[in-house]
Amino acid sequence: MAEVVSPARIGQWRPGDAWLGGGTALFAEPRPALTRLLDLVAAGWTPITVRDDGVEIAATCTIAELFRFAQAPQTPAAFRNLATGCCHAFLASFKIWNVATVGGNLCAALPAGPRITLLAALDGECLVAGPDGKRTVPVVNFVTGDGSTVLRDGELLRSVTVPATAMGGPVTYRQGSLFTHGRSAALLAGRVTASAGFVLTVTAATVRPYQLRFDGLPDERSLTAALHEAIPDDAWTDDVHGLPTWRRHLTLRYAEEIRRRLEP
Repeated sequence: MAEVVSPARIGQWRPGDAWLGGGTALFAEPRPALTRLLDLVAAGWTPITVRDDGVEIAATCTIAELFRFAQAPQTPAAFRNLATGCCHAFLASFKIWNVATVGGNLCAALPAGPRITLLAALDGECLVAGPDGKRTVPVVNFVTGDGSTVLRDGELLRSVTVPATAMGGPVTYRQGSLFTHGRSAALLAGRVTASAGFVLTVTAATVRPYQLRFDGLPDERSLTAALHEAIPDDAWTDDVHGLPTWRRHLTLRYAEEIRRRLEP
């Protein structure tokens, strides 16, 4: 059994280490190479901090804590609607909701990870800490593929900050699955920015997030062409939850539904 230590005792990163948040992903499969777990929960990070320039969500914030924050009356409607939808897209019991973390959902980097959708769509910025210091990475660039991220050995995801400017405009989303309560095969979010631009974020259907930005709301033909150009053929997810061709079809359909929904 791996040794579990508090971050206060962490020295240099060594082979066999792993950061432990909620553990729902870490313990989901055998990991014989692990010899030490570094307990992030013991760090006592505040789950959600509201600031003048936005909201900082700690990596150890649980899905349940995020959902409760989203339901609060003072939470901006755009964040509330998208966060609520993305929480419900997370197929897990209330027990998992109270353990699984936002950071774990991002770092697991599964295509269907709904926190990836939420935070990428709202221009979230990841704060990454490691032996060489701290750096920031946009959420849309944090996940690089199915199960892979930009994290280097010894680095951890400390928090994600959502800017206030991304939390106030109109936003909508579409989610599709092979089954009523199945894993997302396509999860898209669209929003209109303060400058009347349009941002479309594509996840689940692709192995990593893809984000398209337009100066204004495009017409159907322009949006379809942009999606074909932005997403290469080998980027569509191919697994038991849906074939690439079907996922592409859903993406094009949902993108148009989102565009129409956000029309003035």
